[in-house]
Amino acid sequence: MEIIQSLQREYMRDDIPPFSPGDTVRVHYRVVEGNNVRIQPFEGVVIRKRGGGTDATFTVRRIAAHGIGVERTFPLHSPFIEKIEVLRHGRVRRARLYYLRGRSGKAARIKERRRPEGSYLR
Repeated sequence: MEIIQSLQREYMRDDIPPFSPGDTVRVHYRVVEGNNVRIQPFEGVVIRKRGGGTDATFTVRRIAAHGIGVERTFPLHSPFIEKIEVLRHGRVRRARLYYLRGRSGKAARIKERRRPEGSYLR
């Protein structure tokens, strides 16, 4: 067990900001198209975080053109993630925000959570 954890520690990133479900984030993801490599930002609300260690993932939901919801799941420690920016901290009361799938417009809004700078407590 210790061997697995030590191997996982090598691949875990330490530049990930603290965020939780309900937060609005912008994920800068490296996309490879043939010989070209470009960075594509994906901005939306985190609707879930799951797993631990190198298997951890998080799902981001955004509303695309014509009100169509787009969800994308990112591996948290992926080398393809250039950076993660936390834009807003949302105030939610549950860990899985799947109910947002059935809502649109004002009903899908999440209140902003005000927290002091430098504080990582909920």
